[in-house]
Amino acid sequence: MALEEIRENLSEVDGDIRSYLENTGEYYKLQGFKIGMRSMTSFAKMLMLGSISLLALFMLSCAAAYGIGVWMENTFLGFLFVGLFYSLVGIIFYLYRDLLDKPMLKKFSEYYFD
Repeated sequence: MALEEIRENLSEVDGDIRSYLENTGEYYKLQGFKIGMRSMTSFAKMLMLGSISLLALFMLSCAAAYGIGVWMENTFLGFLFVGLFYSLVGIIFYLYRDLLDKPMLKKFSEYYFD
C-alpha cells in the first residue's frame, strides 16, 4: 500500500513539474512578446514624432534664416547665422551627451523589468 501511494504521489509530482515547466515557458514567451511590442511601439512613436518635429524645425529654420537675411539685407548671412546656431547646439549636446545615459537606462529598465 505504501509503495502504491508513493508511486501515485511521484506520478502526480511528475505531472505537476511538467505542467509548471510548460507554463513557465509560456509565461516567458508572453513576457518577451510584451517587451518586444512595447519597444516596437515606442520606436514607431518616436520615429513619427521625430519626423514631424524635424520637418517643422526645418521649415521654421528656413523661415528664420530668410527673415534674418531680409532684416540684415543679406540672405547669406541669415542662413549662416542659423547654421552656426545649430552647430553650437550640436556641440553643446555632444559635450553633455553622458547626462542622457542615466535617465534613458532608468526608463528602459522600467519597461524591461516590469
